[in-house]
Amino acid sequence: MIPIKPANTVRDAAAVVHDVTHYMRPGTLQLAALPPLSLYVHLPWCLKKCPYCDFNSHERPGGELPERRYVDAVIADLEAALPLIWGRTIHSIFIGGGTPSLFAPATIDRLLGDIRARLKLEANCEITMEANPGTFEKDRFRAFRQAGVTRLSIGVQSFNDDHLKALGRVHDRAQALAAVEEAAQSFDTFNLDIMYALPCQTLEQVGDDMALALTFGPPHISIYHLTIEPNTYFAKFPPVIPEDDTAYAMLDHITDLTGAAGLERYEVSAYAKSGHRCNHNLNYWQFGDYLGIGAGAHSKLSFAHRVVRQVRFREPRLYMDYALAGNPVAQDEEVARGDLPFEFMLNALRLRNGFGLRDFTERTGLAVTAIASALEEAERKGLIERDFARVRPTVKGFDFLSDLQSLFLQK
Repeated sequence: MIPIKPANTVRDAAAVVHDVTHYMRPGTLQLAALPPLSLYVHLPWCLKKCPYCDFNSHERPGGELPERRYVDAVIADLEAALPLIWGRTIHSIFIGGGTPSLFAPATIDRLLGDIRARLKLEANCEITMEANPGTFEKDRFRAFRQAGVTRLSIGVQSFNDDHLKALGRVHDRAQALAAVEEAAQSFDTFNLDIMYALPCQTLEQVGDDMALALTFGPPHISIYHLTIEPNTYFAKFPPVIPEDDTAYAMLDHITDLTGAAGLERYEVSAYAKSGHRCNHNLNYWQFGDYLGIGAGAHSKLSFAHRVVRQVRFREPRLYMDYALAGNPVAQDEEVARGDLPFEFMLNALRLRNGFGLRDFTERTGLAVTAIASALEEAERKGLIERDFARVRPTVKGFDFLSDLQSLFLQK
């Protein structure tokens, strides 16, 4: 692995440059077929950095965003990666951040047009974009729909002004309500991000947030427990958050309310109505492939004899310099054979329906015997149920997911 190094110019830092033959050489794996491929595009700027956020997001610089130069860099990044994915169809696109809705609809239209000109997209390809109510303007979301976005994901987090303030969000309750209302009018499929176990939050307040969210009839809701991540403001100045038992009760209440509204919990943090599951995230969880372009974006790409992970340069200005020079990759490493079972399980066990044993073999190139002892231990502990074809986490396995996943770590 070549680490990211701070630098002022392209010449000051090392970029990873490999010819496609480097990835096609013989190796320890034998993949019978390549998995579905998705595209992730990272737009890194926000109005303000939230105190809990550990994503690669950066407060918007003074003046206008460098939208044209950044999109030029992203497309140059894509062109440099084309030999690695040549001939493969893109099944979904996700534009994440940061706050992508800071970018003008015309810029998103240009971005998607440039992507379509270079890649073959599956018919009815799902194209998701993240949006923040703090960037909401009348008809703005409709303009994103006209630009080609098919699914909007709105970072509401809460409808309670006190909790929004505690989270450092730039929007208030009124803006959240207006944004969700327009999304519901403009998109057949949209997602609401809701957080729980917030500072000083009560079970009743969680119920109020969910009841209000459900009045809009969202076809998909993502639910996230507020966690204190390293290297964030909250890590340095941690707020008082509900105890674990209270947080469990909150999640149970959320699951009851969403279930009554016709949303099924199909993944640890995702609830959807029939026909509205997020195809892009499902591809992650099923250990599919994804090409990540943009500042700090991650990729997981499969080849006949190996699985490779890549990371782009993280700092936006440095990323633009490198991408425009044709060398956007800062880290490139082959996933070790012994790490593949854990990598697979870290994703697949998040799904309520688990995974097929055949899928494990096809996506990792390993025999089922590689996970036999771990499956036996997980079953003995009551964390999974299985038959000859499929493995599913139990209710206990869902509640203690980290413990279940850790059984597959290389020993």
